[in-house]
Amino acid sequence: MIIQLISLLGAVLVLGAYLALQLNWLGRRHRTFHAMNFLGSAMLTYVAIPDGRLGLIVVEGVWALLSLPGTIRPPST
Repeated sequence: MIIQLISLLGAVLVLGAYLALQLNWLGRRHRTFHAMNFLGSAMLTYVAIPDGRLGLIVVEGVWALLSLPGTIRPPST
């Protein structure tokens, strides 16, 4: 049950970030956009590991890694 909740929250975060981008609520350089993608994809990676779902592990793991720099970089001035 907890795994399902983690995967659902991960999906909501990734899709919510995309929706916020499409509706111009967040820009592609906004830290929140990257943080939502990082957390969501990290959660989806986590739930894919026990099942050995390699395709999902690769896609979501790389998605998390690609989102990390935008999450931790210093704010733009």
